[in-house]
Amino acid sequence: MVRSMTAFARAETTGEWGKLTWELRTVNHRYLDISARLPEDLRAVEPVLRERVGARLSRGKIECTLRYRPATGVVNDVQVNWPYVERLAEAAERVGGYLPEPAPVSAIEVLRMPGALRETEPDLEPVGQAAATLLEEALDSLIEVRAREGERLAELIAGRAQRLGELGEAVRERRPQLLERLRERYRARLAELAVQADEGRLEQEMAMVAQRLDVDEELDRLQTHVDEVRAVLERDEPIGRRLDFLMQELNREANTLSSKSSDSDTTQMAVEMKVLIEQMREQVQNIE
Repeated sequence: MVRSMTAFARAETTGEWGKLTWELRTVNHRYLDISARLPEDLRAVEPVLRERVGARLSRGKIECTLRYRPATGVVNDVQVNWPYVERLAEAAERVGGYLPEPAPVSAIEVLRMPGALRETEPDLEPVGQAAATLLEEALDSLIEVRAREGERLAELIAGRAQRLGELGEAVRERRPQLLERLRERYRARLAELAVQADEGRLEQEMAMVAQRLDVDEELDRLQTHVDEVRAVLERDEPIGRRLDFLMQELNREANTLSSKSSDSDTTQMAVEMKVLIEQMREQVQNIE
């Protein structure tokens, strides 16, 4: 199955602890590059994130954003730091002994002193477990989107590959006509010069021209690469790098064909081949 590297997925869940939201966004990249944006309190989820994303994706730059909103009305437990408060009270009493008319110190004022109260850390383990479960749901959605987009890309590439093969066959079919046209051109030129054609010499010249313009090997390799592109598109594995290599090989054959072209029609077909290959190459860059 062909999978695109460009996709977006969003998943949400709620519980007594609040609301969690994952947003996953991927774009094309040569390797797998995972970027995590997590709430500071849920940093412990990052190793799980990297493990699970790495197990299910092989290429692409993926931005993973987790948002956490605690449930309304949920507050942390508050504990009095009694040893510290006792020392504060003792210190206040001693300082009061040095003052003529010390003002009374209220309990609220003592509790406002830094360190007098301690908030207990909330238990975020259930939130972390819920985030890990929700991540799988978001990944399922992301992979589904990538598969749909990949299927569309595969159809476009397969269609252009077919056209590329058709152009190769058209060039092959034109070769006998092209050589015959060159032969007639030489005869006409000799006639203009009022020179009797030496058939043996003419055939030798034509053989040399035919050898110089021979593109059978290039066309054979071109068709082999086209067939391989079609076969690779049917594989159920990451194929982007293999397709990228095939695009390089196709471009090499098209360039050679263009350099050996001796007529405008063949040149035009070679140009169309290179345009098709470039279009496929751009699409391949977005395939996992």
